[in-house]
Amino acid sequence: MRYSQLIGKTKKDIQKDEVGISAQYLIRGGFIHKELAGVYALLPLGLKVVNKITQIIREEINAIDAQELSMTAIQNPDPWKKSGRWDDNVVDIWFKTLLKNGSEVGLATTHEEPLTKLLSQQVNSYKDLPLYVYQFQTKFRNEPRPRSGLLRAREFIMKDLYSFNTDKESHEEYYERAKQAYIKIWERLGIGKHTYLTFASGGTFSKYSHEFQTLCENGEDTIYVDKKKKIAVNKEVFNDEVLKELNLNKKEMEEEKAIEVGNIFPLGTKYSQALGLMFTDETGGEKPVVMGSYGIGIGRVMATIVELMHDDKGIIWPENVSPYKVHLIGLNLDDEDVNKRAEEVYSRLKEKKIDVLFDDRKEATPGEKFADADLIGITYRAVVSSKTREDIEIKRRDQEKVSLVPLEDFIGNLLK
Repeated sequence: MRYSQLIGKTKKDIQKDEVGISAQYLIRGGFIHKELAGVYALLPLGLKVVNKITQIIREEINAIDAQELSMTAIQNPDPWKKSGRWDDNVVDIWFKTLLKNGSEVGLATTHEEPLTKLLSQQVNSYKDLPLYVYQFQTKFRNEPRPRSGLLRAREFIMKDLYSFNTDKESHEEYYERAKQAYIKIWERLGIGKHTYLTFASGGTFSKYSHEFQTLCENGEDTIYVDKKKKIAVNKEVFNDEVLKELNLNKKEMEEEKAIEVGNIFPLGTKYSQALGLMFTDETGGEKPVVMGSYGIGIGRVMATIVELMHDDKGIIWPENVSPYKVHLIGLNLDDEDVNKRAEEVYSRLKEKKIDVLFDDRKEATPGEKFADADLIGITYRAVVSSKTREDIEIKRRDQEKVSLVPLEDFIGNLLK
């Protein structure tokens, strides 16, 4: 992609109503566009990052035998009324609207009810189970105080996975598999060493649920962390009884601010009983399906990565989610020979299927191009100029070292 044609140019100004560093850098870097409070469009750079995050998650969730589908965002009230969650006093963040015929519908906040109803038409016998189903789908939540850009938004993409088992034991086995899949996801996204399995309230479903909390000074959650055991406890359940049960020493727990990037929790049979998701067991008896839910907010993950990985110049993307592999900068492009060489390098990188953003602007100064490259944060910066001759100047965004190398050597290293 040529930078001159890219939708979403960098900005120098900081929006006064965006206090979070991730929101500022993602807007200034041309990754997202603010439509209104809590509502953001993904520009091409932002969508590329989201797609890479999504693919990493998809690969790990597929590896634990889940099937991907896509549910509707417009919600039929009936299953929600049966579960008791259509009432605004129970779920106070609904977006609801009327159809032309006067009937009321909602915009999905989550999908336990509609998916349970759907599977009630698919599951009859224990032979139909287990089932594991997930999607990447837009959710709508009427947050009273959206904040920090994508960290708490009114419209966002969620990966929500649901498990359907015959009994508690098989549910717990899958729950552990999902837990391990999440740990792999954080590692691949570059936030693994900052992210802790965190015990939280299980509400009406169980004694505990589990959150995955990433340490961040701008986080809105407070957790207590045992960094040696890689375990944390949410402030809401932090007490002596819980610490004793988890074999944790209060003196070794550190108070930290954190961002919740994912959660997993058992649902039991609440929704299956309410919505008729039953199966016939080996003896011919009818039983409710045992369920679990596992969520990851995609935009929140992207924002969390930026909160952790930046400097005073801009974003420093982990290589796995960098929007492009290489940010190619052409300097002295008014020189016909240099311009020809820069075009040759661009073509060669594309020929080798290396994702490259080419800053081909002739009117921008070298300082402006370097500043934009630092702000956008692509892993490798490659410079072609009158000084580089037949070589190219290479620098990683997370390092200060600059090297002058032959193009084919650089390509070879990228393809390893």
